[in-house]
Amino acid sequence: MLDIKWIRENPQALADALAARGQSPEAARAVVDDAIAKDEARRAHLVALQKKQERRNAASREIGNAMRAGDSARAEELKQEVAGIKEFIQSGEATERALDKAFADALAVVPNLPLADVPAGRDEHDNVEVRRVGEPKRPNWAKEHFELGEALGQMDFERAARISGARFTVISGQLARLERALGQFMLDLHTTEHGYTEVIPPLLVRDDALYGTGQLPKFEEDLFFVPHGEARLGLIPTSEVPLTNLVREEILAGEKLPLRFTALTPCFRSEAGSAGRDTRGMLRQHQFNKVEMVSITDADSSVAEHERMTGCAETVLKRLGLPFRTVVLCTGDMGFGARKTYDIEVWLPGQNAYREISSCSVCGDFQARRMNARYRTGDGKPQFVHTLNGSGIAVGRALIAVMENYQNEDGSITVPDALKPYMGGIERIGAA
Repeated sequence: MLDIKWIRENPQALADALAARGQSPEAARAVVDDAIAKDEARRAHLVALQKKQERRNAASREIGNAMRAGDSARAEELKQEVAGIKEFIQSGEATERALDKAFADALAVVPNLPLADVPAGRDEHDNVEVRRVGEPKRPNWAKEHFELGEALGQMDFERAARISGARFTVISGQLARLERALGQFMLDLHTTEHGYTEVIPPLLVRDDALYGTGQLPKFEEDLFFVPHGEARLGLIPTSEVPLTNLVREEILAGEKLPLRFTALTPCFRSEAGSAGRDTRGMLRQHQFNKVEMVSITDADSSVAEHERMTGCAETVLKRLGLPFRTVVLCTGDMGFGARKTYDIEVWLPGQNAYREISSCSVCGDFQARRMNARYRTGDGKPQFVHTLNGSGIAVGRALIAVMENYQNEDGSITVPDALKPYMGGIERIGAA
């Protein structure tokens, strides 16, 4: 979340930033005014409570003085006043909690501020390409991944639908091994060459963790939940959630930063806003595997770390020999918690298009404020950490990209050189 002190001092700057993100100027200003009004109501109530508490203390002393002076009438009058103040304070504490919640709710839906160099724009059509790597090719016999997988008998959507419904896939045989190889290759690359520490995190997390990384409250409909006692736990939509929350409610030693974590986990998303999109194949699934990268840095290092992280994700595609392009997202297409985002889009010959395979974002202290994650600077003062997250990369989409880019005219798939050490001697999937 944003710093309310900054919001109070820069209301128009925030309204302009929200407008750049796609809100109307009127709606943007209303969001800002609502947050400030709820903060003022909360602060005014706190002042009133404090004054009442001060008066109660003073009246208690006056009761003692009246008793010593033998003025019982005055003492009784003061006792009644103290009783009234006590009742006011008790009801005022409930009001305080309600005002605090209203303020927190207003602030929780305000998105992050774009960095100054983020291009202005309304949607994905205004994103700016920054580089291309590799030459996209599309043989006239190119097929999409689901055509290849079904022909091989190793990708089954009908059986998955009978088990779980739409947007699930059963992968088997050599394709299953290829997906496993992709995940292992990525983890080995990030841990041995890129300086990330491998983590096996929980797949079920509390609401507080989802709030900390910005999934709640805004994206609740995109999440899956399971009952847990009288509460609930959420299935992770990305391991960004548990990895970033590793530092929640901690004060880290500044000299230990940056911290870099990576994990290969299943991810679960309801895809609530994707009705009718990518309904064939496994591009958009309720369950998929992804290697995630998370960095925790000091305030001065996060922008440089963002470039580094994006380079780590790009290296995966370079090693796999997959053509891709990297774009910087415009203000209107950027995620809720991001200050700047690079999307990496891999070439898919079967679709004759580039499709997103990684998204790398720098969030500044936006998530850290929600998690109360801090570090000590050189002078010993606590300061909020900066957080970054990026796909390193989406394993299922990498499988799709390998299948389509390494397909042969006979429907077989050549295993990329980088994956051969993980394939047990298999160099070609579906070879006669």
